[in-house]
Amino acid sequence: MIYSVDIQLTAPVQDTEIEARVADAIENIFPGAEVESGHGELIAEAHSVEEFSESLHRQEILDTARGEFFGGREGDTLSFSLKKQAAFQGVINFAVGNPDELGDIHVRMKVNDPTAEEFIDYVAPPTEDGKPIMDDN
Repeated sequence: MIYSVDIQLTAPVQDTEIEARVADAIENIFPGAEVESGHGELIAEAHSVEEFSESLHRQEILDTARGEFFGGREGDTLSFSLKKQAAFQGVINFAVGNPDELGDIHVRMKVNDPTAEEFIDYVAPPTEDGKPIMDDN
């Protein structure tokens, strides 16, 4: 599938944290993200969801991901948060409830093409008994 998405990631960097480790957490989930240092936070931009989608499949959390995507959807934009510590380990863990004391990685995906629904179906396809119903692989 060909898609066009602009992904913006922000993550606070606490005084007790090493900025490079927070950058690594972002890049573990979105390889190739362009990370810049801001005032007390990192701001990153990415345009590929291939590794992110593969991780969702590998971790078998497609239903959770779909719930987060649709729950944080406004028009063609998807917003959700990920746990920094899990991301540092290369694991996707959606942040729900109270934010982590170190702060979470905030992800905002603006889907330009195709529709947001088609994009969600591509990244995290619907499942039946935990297996993707339509899997292009």
